[in-house]
Amino acid sequence: MKTARIYLPTKSAMQSGKGKSEKWVLEYVSQKSKYNPLMGWESSKDTNSQIKLNFSSKEQAIEYANKNNIKYKLIEPNKKKFVIKSYADNFLN
Repeated sequence: MKTARIYLPTKSAMQSGKGKSEKWVLEYVSQKSKYNPLMGWESSKDTNSQIKLNFSSKEQAIEYANKNNIKYKLIEPNKKKFVIKSYADNFLN
């Protein structure tokens, strides 16, 4: 049976904002891969590991997985805690 991960991707190190991070991703869990000593790369016969599906909401991704009989693991994003500071706080303490 196919298994997948449903998660909200994190922003890349090159981003300062939250652009392109609102889409939920359904990605199949890859099976074992083999190291090819001749060419020096990893290979696999599992083509499902190359599939990434984007959804605008978590509920749509879960509905798609249920409709297509895909076992899934939901990975919830960590909540970010914002500390609002002003420039003057550097000099008060």
